Amino acid sequence: MSTLTRRAALLGVGGTVGWALTKGLSPALPSLDGTTRIGGVGGASVLNDASELSQTTIQKHLILKDDASDALIATIRQELAQARSEGRPVNVGAARHSMGGQAIPRDGTAITFDNGAIELDTAAQTYHVHAGARWSQVISKLDPAGWSPKVMQSNNDFGAAATFSVNAHGWPVPFGPMGATVRSLRMILPDGELVTCSPSENTDLFNLAMGGYGLIGIIVDMEVEMVQNSRLTPSFEVMEANDFSAAFQQALNDPQVTMAYGRLNVERARFFESALLVTYRETEDQSDLPLAAGSGWMAHAASWIYRAQLGNEALKSFRWWNETRLGPVIGSGEVSRNSLINEPVVTLDDRNPDRVDILHEYFVGFDAFDGFLKACREVIPASFQEFLNVTLRYVAQDNQSTLAYATEPRIAAVMSFSQELTQRGEADMARMTRDLIDRIVDIGGAYYLPYRPHATIDQLTKAYPTAEAFARAKRDLDPQLVLRNNLWDSYLGAL
Repeated sequence: MSTLTRRAALLGVGGTVGWALTKGLSPALPSLDGTTRIGGVGGASVLNDASELSQTTIQKHLILKDDASDALIATIRQELAQARSEGRPVNVGAARHSMGGQAIPRDGTAITFDNGAIELDTAAQTYHVHAGARWSQVISKLDPAGWSPKVMQSNNDFGAAATFSVNAHGWPVPFGPMGATVRSLRMILPDGELVTCSPSENTDLFNLAMGGYGLIGIIVDMEVEMVQNSRLTPSFEVMEANDFSAAFQQALNDPQVTMAYGRLNVERARFFESALLVTYRETEDQSDLPLAAGSGWMAHAASWIYRAQLGNEALKSFRWWNETRLGPVIGSGEVSRNSLINEPVVTLDDRNPDRVDILHEYFVGFDAFDGFLKACREVIPASFQEFLNVTLRYVAQDNQSTLAYATEPRIAAVMSFSQELTQRGEADMARMTRDLIDRIVDIGGAYYLPYRPHATIDQLTKAYPTAEAFARAKRDLDPQLVLRNNLWDSYLGAL
């Protein structure tokens, strides 16, 4: 039985395709464009995402390699016109690392951009980037010239415009989401019109598209801010978890700190009781920076320990000791900014056909962090999910995105769970997710939208009070609802 067949059977997802797979009517045949074809020639195609649980039927999948030129624009216009005439949805993606079909158009046309064209403007301290360029390509272009993305999504596998479209953030400080570093972009609207948008031109469209999950228009290229690459040295501080918020704020107040993140311990016996704060400051000597590296032996060793802690409380304790005691000793050397952010997500791949890594992310104000810890201590250990990691980052207040999750300066908690691929595992994850969202929204926080669609519509509107306004603007702009995905079909379209 193939992985796709087994997972569809276990979870009962995918509608009619899931039924066909569980009945074993035909093998799943991989195609050249990254989809899976069911039933051989002429059968339905299925597209998935990083959750491996979002099997979705599509009509076709186009991989477009053209530059952001008239030819690409003409192709997109043609696809939009055909979709409008046939009543089919369209959506554009890059890595499709979301986990609930947020970049997949059900029974529609999926487009993947595959072009890494990047041009630097050192005078303006910006780079012009194709919408489909991956962050690894951006770094490889900027790094030899001594520059670095001001903010990029972690990790380097994802697309530049996709990062803007999900309003993702990184861990350089003291910045907000990556979208706040976009000077301008060109976007094709659902009716085929090409518009230029920026914080000062077509501002409403810019704000809707920033975190708009591709529902507002198809971005073709962007002008994005960059900063000088730099040599950094880390500092490590271990503390009680309840002291982390104040220590993090103090670090952010230090203008010498340019990168910062935190971790919490994950052993069930002492869950979320201890914290680690890691900060990076520029060294005095900024000459002769080495070219950006990434995925060195330490990253691979850390990945092995990360995976080995599954179901092993002793290994979870060992990992915490490694991060807080051994790591600061062997990892305290100098490193370039670009090397720190030039890490692929594959180093954390689970490679387990019976489980899948599922991400959550929550955003809380600094004053609400103790409430966040309390909620997590009471909700997460009560589930049977395997909790692997939480990374704490800073997100500055976002005054641009219509669907903003950082309406004040917030701590972002990026969580990783290992979920067993059973109906029990999925049901337990859904219950735990809704419990966490309730608790975190009650203390004024929010949850992130690109992950598993377990929240209720009521939870969405409480966490994102502007969601109804976004849905109204979307319908005004796209009355035929040509640009759609699972986020619209499951949530925003109901508002």
